[in-house]
Amino acid sequence: MSFYHKHVFFCTNQRADGSDCCAKYGAQQARDYMKNKVAELGISNFRNNIRINSAGCLGRCEEGPVMVVYPEGIWYGYRSEKDLQEIIIEHLQQGRVVERLKV
Repeated sequence: MSFYHKHVFFCTNQRADGSDCCAKYGAQQARDYMKNKVAELGISNFRNNIRINSAGCLGRCEEGPVMVVYPEGIWYGYRSEKDLQEIIIEHLQQGRVVERLKV
């Protein structure tokens, strides 16, 4: 059994050479948005135990920005706060994968 009910990792990698990376597409801001929304909704508490983290390069730069939700190992690409909100409601709260955002 995983310690966290859901553990979300956002690639927030910044490439020194300026090539494409998740950081160029606002990954840190997206991670901060989701972390704040999860806290506001009260679903990061002990009962639900949802954790939102930053990660270095997750190796899927061509599909970025990306995040992965464990324990399921579901990868998502996102472009807007609307996409992030949909992942929060559907996946983190309801346990349903958001097929249209999967990578």
